[in-house]
Amino acid sequence: MASRKQKKKKKELLSGVFALVGVLGVLLMVAFGLFLQTPVELPPMPEPTAAPTLPPPEANPYRAEDFQYDGRYLSCLSGESVLGIDVSYHQGDIDWQQVKAAGVEFAMIRVGYRGYESGLLNQDILAEQNYAGAKAAGLQVGAYFFSQAVCLSEAIEEALYTLELTRHWELDMPLVYDWEYVNAQARTANIKADTVTACTKAFCSVMEKAGHETMVYFNSYQGEHLLRLEELKTFPFWLAMYQDRMTYPYRVDMWQYSCTGTVPGIAGDVDLNLWLKYE
Repeated sequence: MASRKQKKKKKELLSGVFALVGVLGVLLMVAFGLFLQTPVELPPMPEPTAAPTLPPPEANPYRAEDFQYDGRYLSCLSGESVLGIDVSYHQGDIDWQQVKAAGVEFAMIRVGYRGYESGLLNQDILAEQNYAGAKAAGLQVGAYFFSQAVCLSEAIEEALYTLELTRHWELDMPLVYDWEYVNAQARTANIKADTVTACTKAFCSVMEKAGHETMVYFNSYQGEHLLRLEELKTFPFWLAMYQDRMTYPYRVDMWQYSCTGTVPGIAGDVDLNLWLKYE
């Protein structure tokens, strides 16, 4: 018959074995969960520290009735406005002399884009042709990059890529960051406003450090849900809002008021813009 001391030692040994088996069981469950791509539940993360409250961007000084059509195109009656277009390879070959003769004074040219599925950087195949044609016709020229960045490093990569593609260009207008929501299948579908805002800051900061004017493009939905505009108000805004009257609450420097415009020299639809020159 075992002594009390032997029984205690045996009990401690069995407890150690059970504990070891328990640990191994947990590790196997985690490994099996990873193998099945089943997320392992982790303790909840602490809430981030609240950001300081910032005042909103400057209010829009214009009223809806300040914008009226002057023939084919919209203009501002209470301040100076300049008519322009933005183009990419979707517009095909453009007769820039006809565009200029129609009253268009500036062109924003897509330099390149990041694939919304592949994530790869691409040059717009007509960027150089559009730049040369617009310049030769005497238009003022700016440029934009269509972003699908999901992190700061990608936004900086896009900025450096844009600078490389435009290194020989002589620009009269800003180099613009154009981050857009595409669809639920895009690699950017579930991105958060904090990330888009940070990417926008990163791209525009690189442009400014390189000595370029820059600008932030967005539509009203993105301005409300995917960008913290109060953190971006040091950069000019380019608003896409397709209507005949300006009703946006904040000041914008450029207004893309139509995506179905018609301009001589361009086959099919083209975006129409007003550059609002504030004193």
